[in-house]
Amino acid sequence: MVLIFNSLTRQKETFEPIEAGRVRMYVCGPTVYNYIHIGNARPAIAFDTVRRYLEYKGYEVDYVSNFTDVDDKLIKASIELKEEVPVIANRFIDAFFEDTGALNVKRATHHPRVMDHMDDIIEFIQVLVDKGHAYASEGDVYFRTRSFDQYGKLSHQSVDDLKVGARIETGEKKQDPLDFVLWKQAKPDEIKWSSPWGDGRPGWHIECSVMAHRHLGDTIDIHAGGQDLTFPHHENEIAQSECMTDSTFANYWMHNGYINIDNEKMSKSLGNFILVHDIIKEINPNVLRFFMISVHYRNPINYNRELVEAAENGLKRIQSSYLQAKERLGTAVGNGGDEVLNQIITDNLATFESHMDDDFNTANAITAWHDLATELNKYLRRTTTSEDVLNRFIQAFDVYSGVLGVELDEAEVLLDEEIEALIEERNEARKNRDFARADQIRDELKDQGIILEDTKEGVRFRRG
Repeated sequence: MVLIFNSLTRQKETFEPIEAGRVRMYVCGPTVYNYIHIGNARPAIAFDTVRRYLEYKGYEVDYVSNFTDVDDKLIKASIELKEEVPVIANRFIDAFFEDTGALNVKRATHHPRVMDHMDDIIEFIQVLVDKGHAYASEGDVYFRTRSFDQYGKLSHQSVDDLKVGARIETGEKKQDPLDFVLWKQAKPDEIKWSSPWGDGRPGWHIECSVMAHRHLGDTIDIHAGGQDLTFPHHENEIAQSECMTDSTFANYWMHNGYINIDNEKMSKSLGNFILVHDIIKEINPNVLRFFMISVHYRNPINYNRELVEAAENGLKRIQSSYLQAKERLGTAVGNGGDEVLNQIITDNLATFESHMDDDFNTANAITAWHDLATELNKYLRRTTTSEDVLNRFIQAFDVYSGVLGVELDEAEVLLDEEIEALIEERNEARKNRDFARADQIRDELKDQGIILEDTKEGVRFRRG
């Protein structure tokens, strides 16, 4: 039984899909005017992990994540770069797949693009106009917000509260400050499409509603995205979708928390705007993914190098245990099982699943993984090991790796001469009373499963 914290009801609910064995899931994708930043990476990783776990539980997941390939930012980039909007969009869609591929994010079942759904968008808007939920105004089309009496149910705001801060900006031709644009009249030299209301292009909010409807139907199981999209984007999606179909738009809403950089909000003005394309040149993308899932997806996460390094050390410890277990298969004797260890592994798998069942709590699931690595390291200290037991450990690690999307085989086991060099460096550090560095080296070796032993001949090591 999987529990999902539903942003709509603000409580955990038992997940019950519309169709047994199948999940219809929509995740808001990026606007492709630049490389994705680390804030874009969080929902990509978080909801990829949700998808992976649902597939592990036996569901067929129809996963849709869109590209916004036409909007104000792309038009601005087009003017600055003197390139056509589709050229820019294509380039950064390719970059998106490159960067998220490095983060081991699986491609969606469908990656729809706005430009490919213009007829669907115009048809969708026309239905809203015909029903009286939208109106044309001098080439623009606006959604009549007050026509949807449940507006504000996702963000838990009332129309009366919202109208206090609502304004009609210069150039807008709407009847009510709360109304929002569905179709925008084209300005001179802008990319445009023909419509019953004149040449123009869609507003941002309508795009996701249309693409979700086109690929997943009137009602979907899960709609997900960043917390910053709750209002107005997702609120507006609900309003226009439910007015168009007269059906519930999504049964479960999931939102990931914000990401800060050194405890400050990420922004270009603060100079802490980090692009994934740049960061994965310096940080192993596998480590970056492990770091991202080390915090529950709904909680805020603070990014800095120290915390990433701590995550890297934790991942290396798991990888080292896994690789040592594989190495020991070659010298394992007998195929006899160990009832106690088999039960420990079984119980750990159950614990891992219970954490993932509880609103996909990857942070606690990783703790369970570390616990299993501890048990494996204890077992590897034995003089003789069983092939069956080692394989059971390895299979459990493979399950966790697959669900969390973290690679294990990429780790490099330290060579003997490298270990000897570190031991010598540690000895020198201790002579120089640099105990911090000495302790750091000891911990690094420990994370690699290297145990230091004092002998008459000096410090020696053995692999755990």
